[in-house]
Amino acid sequence: MITTSAVGFGFQGGKKRGEKAVLLAEEQTRTEINDTRISISIRKSIETQDASTAALRAKYGIEKYDLHPGYIFPESVRNLIPKGTPEYVDEGQNYVKRIVRALYHFKQCALIGPSGTGKTHIVYLVAELCGLPIWEINCGLQTSAYDLFGRYIGLGKENWIDGQIVMWCRQGGLLYLDEANMMKQDIATRLNPVLDTRGHIVLTEKDNEIVKRHQYGYLVIAMNPFSAEFVGTKPLNAALRRRMAVWINFDYLSVGDKISPNEVKLIQKRSGLDKETAEKIVRAGAELRRLYKNGDLPYGPSPGDLINWATLIVDGVPPLEAADETIVGTTSDDVEIQEMVRRVIRSAFGVH
Repeated sequence: MITTSAVGFGFQGGKKRGEKAVLLAEEQTRTEINDTRISISIRKSIETQDASTAALRAKYGIEKYDLHPGYIFPESVRNLIPKGTPEYVDEGQNYVKRIVRALYHFKQCALIGPSGTGKTHIVYLVAELCGLPIWEINCGLQTSAYDLFGRYIGLGKENWIDGQIVMWCRQGGLLYLDEANMMKQDIATRLNPVLDTRGHIVLTEKDNEIVKRHQYGYLVIAMNPFSAEFVGTKPLNAALRRRMAVWINFDYLSVGDKISPNEVKLIQKRSGLDKETAEKIVRAGAELRRLYKNGDLPYGPSPGDLINWATLIVDGVPPLEAADETIVGTTSDDVEIQEMVRRVIRSAFGVH
């Protein structure tokens, strides 16, 4: 009995082990199938993105300009390539094509125009369409050379941290210097060698190490026109200006009597507002921009400002009250200027 029982127990144990092995094999098969499905899904997603990007590149006329042929940026900076940037409504200015063409031939260019005219938006779109990691720096007065070029951390010289510009030099991509005409003189001067035929930065803080500019390192600077209302702006350093081979001027979609149907559609799409009210908003914005360009107002509303106004109207706020909370306060703190803005808005909405 004991022997028979032992044999029976061994058989049962073998059966259980066999069932367990079958279950493990089935689980492994399911895992492999899931992994395959995920891999196929990811591949299809990448193919879809590539096809979508290719279609957009064709739409903007930049197919022939490959800014990093055969080169794949390191994984460490690939997450800096923008994704999901909204398309730009082109009304014949060909901004995307002109910027990409300038980078392809000269590796750097300058954009100039008032706030809200789409400079930053288009730079991000260019980076996404061209597959470039973007290094963005606002050149405000608080930006120091340490932030841009690097510094030692702690005591001694063991721990050096690269600044944004040095990281761009080493790893490539698109360096975007916003508000470039607010840049400190010492920073502008240090940029000169990297933007000419020398193509390098000298790190005086790090025993004069020479850092070569990456083969696929591109530069775009952007600025508002030099004027009194843009506090902190100054004429761009002459040496830096000479190194910008291409200058592209930006303007609003709608100014004065020129009303862009595309801007009306943009307001509708982003806010859900009806067409008639959206047209009134754009007409008010266009007139305010005209006054700004003539020097009568310190600020002209951007498309984003108009979308904010429209969003409150859709939420049930009366148009003039919504304008007070968005457009009027954004333009100025001066009571007289605010009243001028209100008059323009009332006129656009037929209120006297």
